[in-house]
Amino acid sequence: MSLKAYTAFRKLTDRISRAIIYGNVSHAYIIEGDSCIDKAQFAKDFIKAILCEEEPGFGCDRCVICRKIDHDNYEDLYTVKADDLSLKDAAISALQEKLKNKPTGGMRNIAVIEDADTMTVRAQNRLLKTLEEPNRGTVLILLSENTENLLQTITSRCIIYRLGNYESGKETLHLSGAEMMMQMLIDGAYFCDMKEQLGKIVKDRKDAFLLLDGMERLYRKYLTGEGTQAVRRERLISNIKYIEEARRDLLANVNYKYAVRNLILKLGG
Repeated sequence: MSLKAYTAFRKLTDRISRAIIYGNVSHAYIIEGDSCIDKAQFAKDFIKAILCEEEPGFGCDRCVICRKIDHDNYEDLYTVKADDLSLKDAAISALQEKLKNKPTGGMRNIAVIEDADTMTVRAQNRLLKTLEEPNRGTVLILLSENTENLLQTITSRCIIYRLGNYESGKETLHLSGAEMMMQMLIDGAYFCDMKEQLGKIVKDRKDAFLLLDGMERLYRKYLTGEGTQAVRRERLISNIKYIEEARRDLLANVNYKYAVRNLILKLGG
């Protein structure tokens, strides 16, 4: 769809559209957002806004270019994603070889790197070479749930766009659930009571991801001083790591009930 349709991110899409219209397209972007946000779809619509000749800066959804992007058959668009739990060096190397080809459908080669925050250090260092010396017209778009997992040398060479904030009623519910669980942890509640609350909040794997997103968001607010709870910085950092471990467990198809319960045990330890 057109960037005009993203009313929840209107300030961000207006900024993106203006930059494209004025010819200020960067060679590298990071799109960061929680697991419940469809970053891959947003990246597609972002690319349409860059390439569309009918409505530059927005995308028209009607022209040949927009339709090809929607149907995943645009000639000069390349996508890579994690194999198993991480995005490895070989995948980035193969992508770099493709980006050496001259674009055939227009003036740009564009690459979308999904699960960018799972890149191995070796893969990130390899990608760095492309970020430092991109071929003319090349645009790299990295999709990430946690940009802190990326090397500073990567993030410093990219424009970062954050797709955030809980918009739907269900997401608001899970943010409230995250706040409840964290308050119970701070109050030293019994595990059996927290387990009972988890049963009300987390009904499936998607709910588990939403709970992790909410808890991590709150911990990061406390880490930056935006929250109200007095929690030691070292403990906050450890807790965020535990949440990331639980997220990896879910991605590895560990039982979602076990993953969230194990997380609560670690956070309360």
